[in-house]
Amino acid sequence: MSSVIEICNSGLNMLGANNITSLTEDSKNARLCNQRYNSVRDSVFREHLWNCLIKRVQLAVETDKPTHEYIYQYTLPSDCIRVIKIGSSSDGSSSDLNGGQTFKVEGRKILTNEDTIYLLYVGRINDPNEYDTLLIETISTRLAAELAYAITNSNPLANTLKAEYRDKLSIARHTDASEGSADYLDSSSYINSRY
Repeated sequence: MSSVIEICNSGLNMLGANNITSLTEDSKNARLCNQRYNSVRDSVFREHLWNCLIKRVQLAVETDKPTHEYIYQYTLPSDCIRVIKIGSSSDGSSSDLNGGQTFKVEGRKILTNEDTIYLLYVGRINDPNEYDTLLIETISTRLAAELAYAITNSNPLANTLKAEYRDKLSIARHTDASEGSADYLDSSSYINSRY
């Protein structure tokens, strides 16, 4: 069982800082974690196509149409962090991100010429119990790097933790990307896993 507090405390422990019991307690560490956790988590979510965060939905076409270039528009789900691909049928045929200008994300809309789309995306999942263990470690390390200077006033520690974050992210990406076939993974998933 994991919780947001445990993820925050893991990051605080990397800094040698005091643990917190809630994000709303009256302490500097809790205020900083409360201020930064969601943003840091969502940033890490966007950096990879995490298997534990993948969602699939069919989107309803909107009555409003784009003024030019595309015929249809769809609203992204409110929890969509990153679009992976769209398909025009439920059997998996799709238009992927690297396959030309078959769709475009603009703001919270997908513009396309497809009258039906099935969306594969990275979703914002708030329950840490749904996260892979390596994703939890990656979020904790990124949070520690983000809070390092505010808590310790140490730029060297912040830089060390940023390097450690990049290492943990690379390991997590490689492990996560190796589970399953590469049916929706773009080449950047493998290229970036080396960094």
